[in-house]
Amino acid sequence: MHQPLSIISARWIVPVEPAGIVLEDHAVVIQDGVIVAILPRATALGNHPAATHIQRPGHVLMPGLVNAHTHAAMTLFRGLADDLPLETWLNGHIWPAEARWVTPDFVRDGAELALLEMLMGGTTTCGDMYFFPDVMARAVAESGMRAAIGMIVLEFPTVWARSADEYLTKGLAVRDQFKGHPRVSTMFAPHAPYTVADRTFEQIRVLADELEAPVQMHVLETAAEIPASVEQHQRRPLQRLDALGIVTPLLAAVHMTHLETGDIDLLAGRGAHVIHCPESNLKLASGFCPVARLVDAGINVAIGTDGAASNNDLDMFGEMRAAGLLAKGVAGRADVLPAWALLQMATLNGARALGLGDRVGSLVPGKEADLVCVDLARPATQPVHSPISQLVYAASRDQVTDVWVAGQHLLREGRALIADTEAILGRAAAWGAKLGGSNG
Repeated sequence: MHQPLSIISARWIVPVEPAGIVLEDHAVVIQDGVIVAILPRATALGNHPAATHIQRPGHVLMPGLVNAHTHAAMTLFRGLADDLPLETWLNGHIWPAEARWVTPDFVRDGAELALLEMLMGGTTTCGDMYFFPDVMARAVAESGMRAAIGMIVLEFPTVWARSADEYLTKGLAVRDQFKGHPRVSTMFAPHAPYTVADRTFEQIRVLADELEAPVQMHVLETAAEIPASVEQHQRRPLQRLDALGIVTPLLAAVHMTHLETGDIDLLAGRGAHVIHCPESNLKLASGFCPVARLVDAGINVAIGTDGAASNNDLDMFGEMRAAGLLAKGVAGRADVLPAWALLQMATLNGARALGLGDRVGSLVPGKEADLVCVDLARPATQPVHSPISQLVYAASRDQVTDVWVAGQHLLREGRALIADTEAILGRAAAWGAKLGGSNG
């Protein structure tokens, strides 16, 4: 039995595919959670007079944003250790705090807060990498949102596992548990080259190839990684990963702030993806990802927020704008990364990096109906000369009014329909009080 048709019409539709296109006074026709057609509004209503019709006359209708890299549960560490160098922040504060506080309850409460924040800001899909991925997967399933869940791997013990083999075993169990779920997928998530051994990478390579599963990892986030890798492995980190067979179209390398020309050529030749986290990199003074050079080389570049402990928000509108301004400054050219390309990085490119590009990331018949409405009839986004420029350079996440995932209305006129906002905020406040007396 098919569900009844629904029609969503808006002043503008930005489908992302084809790139840079804006459709005026059009509508998206949805059935069974899938986009059936994109038509002029009058035609859609004439063809389907019995369909439910939602009108947003001053809005842009666009694909849901894709936060390609985050650590969702770390919302509960937001502001815990700010204004510190990465090594001090991580070794002196975050890792000790995680050892002390992270439990399944922590991950559940932090994940629910993160999912609510992302939902209200127009993000429909995220790529997550954190402890207790089974708990995150359940939170996503219950929220109505979509995520690629990282099966994290490290060589040292944490609250989630004690050895690389145990990380892999438990991660694969999570994959099996959620296999076939319509909105939860999985990916391998080795933490970084400096925390994972050659033998483990070889296991991941075999498993990823066999399962056709994406691999997401922090790579070249800091300058210090490079001499350490050369000393220990006689190769730069990316060249070591390539020798181990990890640099393939399945790899999404996160951060990439210390690239040489050879690294860019290698990524392009292997068809790997890059996930750019501009605000986290700036705040931790990690360096600058040469995004314009990557794009010019034909590399798929997506955008992520990283975790709220280092950003400090999960705001993809802010991240998209920061990525654009930073890329122009680094390249010394105002014409690099036009607004349409930045919007694509925050939607379709992210979906591709997560292995979901055939399902979400653009408004195309046959894809799942993950949609967002943004109200441009606000002082900050008037007048509208270019809806895409307004989305990227002027709009804020507070202008998101409606969100659908797989055709299900999750946010309506700014109000969450499934998430229990009051309960989620109450639990977050309780964690804030608990952690308040701690310095990690």
